[in-house]
Parts: sequence; C-alpha cells; structure tokens
Amino acid sequence: MERLLPSDPAHLGGNRLLGRLGAGGMGVVYLARTRAGSPAAVKVIQPEYAERPEFRARFRREAASARRVASPWVVPVLDADTEADAPWLATAFVPGPSLAEAVEACGPLPGHGVRVLGKVLARAVAAVHDAGLVHRDLKPGNVLLALDGPRLIDFGIARPTAAEETELTSDSMVVGTPGFLSPEQARAQRVGPASDVFSLGCVLAYAATGRPPFGTGAADALLYRTVHDEPDLDGLADEGLRALLVRCLAKEAEGRPTAAGLDAELVADAPEGDIDWLPDAVVRMVAERSAEMLRLPGVEPTEVSGTRAGDAGDVDTTAAPAAPARPGRRRILALAGGGALLAAGGGAALWAVLRDDGEAPAEARGPRRTLGLHADLTGPQREAGVAQERAARLAVEQFNARENAPFTLELTVADDGGDPARALTVARRLVGDRDVLAVLGPTGYGSAQASLDAYNGAGMPLLTVSEGSYSAAQAALVNGEPKAYFHATALSLRPALTTVYVLLGQGAANIGLLSDRAGGIRAFEHSTIAHNAATGAELGLYLRVVPAAADAGALGPVVADIVDHGVDGFFYTGTPERAAAVARELAKRGFDGPRFLDEPAAGGAFTAAAADAAEGWQTLTPYVGADADAVRDFAAAYRKRFGGAPGPWAAEAYDVTRLIADRLAALARKSRRRPTREALAASLTAARFKGLTATYSFDESREIEQGKIHHYRVEDGRFGYVGPVALPGS
Repeated sequence: MERLLPSDPAHLGGNRLLGRLGAGGMGVVYLARTRAGSPAAVKVIQPEYAERPEFRARFRREAASARRVASPWVVPVLDADTEADAPWLATAFVPGPSLAEAVEACGPLPGHGVRVLGKVLARAVAAVHDAGLVHRDLKPGNVLLALDGPRLIDFGIARPTAAEETELTSDSMVVGTPGFLSPEQARAQRVGPASDVFSLGCVLAYAATGRPPFGTGAADALLYRTVHDEPDLDGLADEGLRALLVRCLAKEAEGRPTAAGLDAELVADAPEGDIDWLPDAVVRMVAERSAEMLRLPGVEPTEVSGTRAGDAGDVDTTAAPAAPARPGRRRILALAGGGALLAAGGGAALWAVLRDDGEAPAEARGPRRTLGLHADLTGPQREAGVAQERAARLAVEQFNARENAPFTLELTVADDGGDPARALTVARRLVGDRDVLAVLGPTGYGSAQASLDAYNGAGMPLLTVSEGSYSAAQAALVNGEPKAYFHATALSLRPALTTVYVLLGQGAANIGLLSDRAGGIRAFEHSTIAHNAATGAELGLYLRVVPAAADAGALGPVVADIVDHGVDGFFYTGTPERAAAVARELAKRGFDGPRFLDEPAAGGAFTAAAADAAEGWQTLTPYVGADADAVRDFAAAYRKRFGGAPGPWAAEAYDVTRLIADRLAALARKSRRRPTREALAASLTAARFKGLTATYSFDESREIEQGKIHHYRVEDGRFGYVGPVALPGS
C-alpha cells in the first residue's frame, strides 16, 4: 500500500481513506475504513473520464450489476456514488492474493484443490447468472483468496443477458481478457452464461497446470488460438477433472455444462469456510496478507482464530463451502506472518476484433483442409513470427471467401517461443494431428534444427519462410536426398554474397568484416560467405572474429583496430544489440563509409539501441518491404485487417500460404478424397506458382529457384525500403 497523496481526499461518503492500493489510466483504488470499521476497497474514476458518457455509464452499470448478485463468494458492494464528479464504488476488501499471484509464486494447485476452487467459483458464477448477468471477465486476477475461501471480483464489464439491452461496445470489439475469454467473445458475438463457463474452464486449467490453456503472447494470437486451437492441458493427471475441463472448453456453447451443473459434477471434500484444501505455501501467502491487516491505521485489531468445520462434526464430502466461516486456527497461526497488501483494482481491456467486415466468420463449407503454422510468437523472433501468422491467416480468410473454393482451409497455429525444446514438442503435436497436411515455419534456426527430424520422419511438407540457413538446409537431407523441407525464400548465403558486391558498387575497395559469434550459426555462415566472396573478387578485406562470450565492451577496441587498418566499407554479422554498440563506436570515430549488417541483426531492436548512430546503416534481406509496388495491395489489406503495416516476412508467408492452397486445390480437382502429405509434397515439388514476391518453383534440393534479395537503409530512425537487388551472375 502507498501513502495518500496531498491531492487525495480524506473521505469518500462515509469511508475514511487509509492509503492507495493501485492506480491506473481510469482512476485510483484506495484502501478505506467504513463507518462500521470494516476495510473496503474504494474505486474512484478520474473526473476527466467521468465526463465521458460511456465511462460513467460503464461505472454505473458496474455498481448496479454487483448489487444484484447475492453470493458469499462474490465480493459485495458496500456503498457507491455513481453521480459524483468523481464517481466511486466501495466493495468489501479482501486481504489476500489473487489466484494469479498464488499460482505464479507457488506453482499449480493439486487436483483436489482445483476441484474445491472450481466448486466455489461455479457457485459464484451461478449466482451471477441467477441475477441475469454474464460476468465476461473471469480470469485468475479476478479471483482473490481469503482466509475463508475464494472471492470473485470486478463487475466492470458484466452485462445483462437480455437481448434488448443496448451494448456500449461496438460490434467490432472484443470485451474481456485474451487468453481467458470464450470463442464467442473472441468473435465479438453476443454472449450468454456459457461464455463464463468457458472462461471458468480457462481459470481452472491455469490453476491446475500453471499456464493459460491457450498460451501467452500477442492479443490477436490469443484470440485466434481460443477460436481454433485445442486447449493445452498437458500435465493434468486427474483424468476426471481433465474430461470436465474439456467440456467447459468446448468451442460451441451448447457443448458446455452450466455453472450449476459444473458445481454438481465437481466432487470435493473441503471443510466449510476453510482453506486447508490449499497447499501450505498458498495458505502462508494468504495468512501473511491477512496478518498485515492488523497493522493498518484506524482499523481495530481482530483476532485471527476459529475452528475447523470438521471439529464441529461430520462434513458432506460432496459439497463445497456453503458460506464463509472462520479459518482453521492451527494451520493459519502456524503459517501466518507479515506480507504486502494486495494491490487491488483491475478492469478488463477492450480488444479490437481483427476482421474485415465486422461479421463473425462464416460456417465452414464442404471438406476441410488444415495447414499448420509453427512460429515463435512470444520469444526473441516474435516480430517475424506474428507477422507470418497474420499474413497466413489473411491468405486463409481470402481463400475461404471465394465463392468457388473447393474446400475450407483452416490454420492451426503453434507457438514455440523460440525455444528448441518447445519446438520439438510443437512439431510432434502437429505431426500427430492427422488433419494437418503441411506446416509453414519454423521462424528461426534453433527451432528448425530441433524439429526437422520429427517433420522429416513423418513426411510432413515443411515450408520455411524466414529460416534461411544453409546448415538447416543440409540437415534436412535424408541419406543425401531431400525429403519434404522446402526453403521458400533465398538461403542466407545469397544476401551475404550480394552484400559484398553492393559494397563494391558503393565504392568500397577495402572491407572491414566483423564476425560476432554471438549471432550463432547464421552470423558465422554470413561472415564465411562474405569472406569467400571478397577473396574471389580480389577485394581487400580485414576480418576480426569476436567470441560469443566476449563482453559488449570488448567490441570497441576491435572496431578501432578495423578502422585503423584503413577500411572504407564495413560489414557486421551478429546480433541487434551488439550491432548497435558497433554503430556507436563507428560514429564516435567519424567513419562514414558504407556500413552493412546482416539480416538477423537488422530491425527495430538495432535502430532503437543505436539511436542516431543507426542512420545510414544498410542491410540486404530475402524479405520484401511493405512499400514495394509488388505488395501494395497486400499491404493495404493487411493494414485494414490488423491495423498496422506488415512486419518482416509477412508478404512471403502470405505467398507461401497461397502456394499451399493452390496445390491443395489442384489435388482437389484430381480427386475429391483428402490428399496425403506425400501427395502434397510431390505437388509442391512440381509447382510453379507466381506469387507477389517471387515465382515459386523448387530445385532438386527443395530450394526456391528465384528467391529475391531486397535492400534497406536506415533513415529517420527506421529501416526504409530501397528496392530489390540483382543477384551476382543474374
């Protein structure tokens, strides 16, 4: 808790303010003492927001919604003034951690604990539904753990279920928290009580496994997975609980149980009003938060004591707590201690639906054909991974919108976070899905190396857009023969080779080459190719190699040594952050010759870290710029669909998705039967498809025959597209 500021009021209504629990863009949440001496959380909307009718209407609705719910497991409203200049709402204060905090700090709950938690929350949600409401923002952060059981909070976006109620949000907005909302919410459709059951299933899956069932990452990626992917319940050993959660997480609302039905199906033997069903570490966390209340100013001390419900007699082992009671004395006192107060507050975000026409996706027509996308959506290469996912999704939607589409194309997306171990798990999952006929990806070298054997062993056509290493291409050869790994973009040796000739064309005759092993195998490949090209062209070249373990500070003397050798051009291969250090050193020394960095080191991370020193740096990449004439229509459609310019590799992913769809359509014209992966691989091998960025045809090594190279230069703090570059010898 933070101290009150001089500008904060001392009282609101009959509530004496004690301190600040949290502050956000819309307002402040205070800890207060009511006239009766009870602690309260008072949420206050800032006057500038209260002047907006939609904000005041939302706040008024929150107060009215919460008052309509009668349940011991829902935090009650104590007082409110929704018409004040700065409207406020006071609810009972729960001095305990959120479920999100507890799981993050202490790990997943045991199966029995998840069942008890689910039973209590199902009763809370049923009470919400009985009041004619849908909560619409059930998530771990909105479940607080008190000494006498869990509490459901935050009715900021609860809505009446009646169809005649006017919506304050537009039809193109998703209301809720991505990762814990329902498919109906993700599509911005009207929701009912079944939507809350889906969200409750997400919360319980999180409690049982320690991770959200649809992963983490960008909001649009989470929305997509919620609609299209199956939940990740790996590690949930309780088969009965797993089966029940699978039903809660059914994509169609009709397939889910009601909240009351979920309550009935969950068998639990928890003592009433106790938290002995939680692990010791969580009980300790709850006890410490509650003990902190004894030291609050102006709050009369109360004894933390009580008896276990079991001490008073037998307990119905099939029932959840019926109402809060006092916690078990011995366990609480044994685990109690000091701790920080919960920073209460919250409120859900409004996420724009990523679609063209404001309508929910049409029902699938005819047979289905499934394409997998294996990408880094949350790790170090997420910029490229998310761009590829969005572009692939756009291509799928456009294909399905065709009146004569011979089948419905579906996209199954899997995120490996850039982790090779996860990449292998993702590959096995996609290979094991018999509906997946081909996979686009992975995003980077480490993921490709880790997963190639799994894909090759299953004969799965794998088309990479952004992984252009020669090493991975060689690793894909099985007994000297290529199998099903298609390089749908120029191998990285081509941009490295071309960089030397562009430096020559810009007047460089003596090139300084800094090979930074921190860039891994691709940086090594690029520097090796550049060295060989310079030698073959009889150019002067001075090479320095920096070990990966070297501190970034060691780059300064190396750069000084290269410059002192009289170089008039510079090529760095490595990482964005260390490239920025090199750029600053060259700027400090006044070096103004042409400066290049390899594609993995280029991008927003480099320009941000290098600041003014990035100006004038250049790079050659296999991916086209969003400003290129060839992709102008695609870029416009992408901006309309996703609200921003296409990222790196987006146009290429769009083309490759269309290539796969084209090959599947060709096979459909020959036979109405579902094609095999082998048949699709053979069709891809024989393909000649004219895309926006290239004409896609593959040589005997499954490498694209006409991959293009594109030139970028930093101007005004960003890489601007210069244009395509002719390959040497073309």
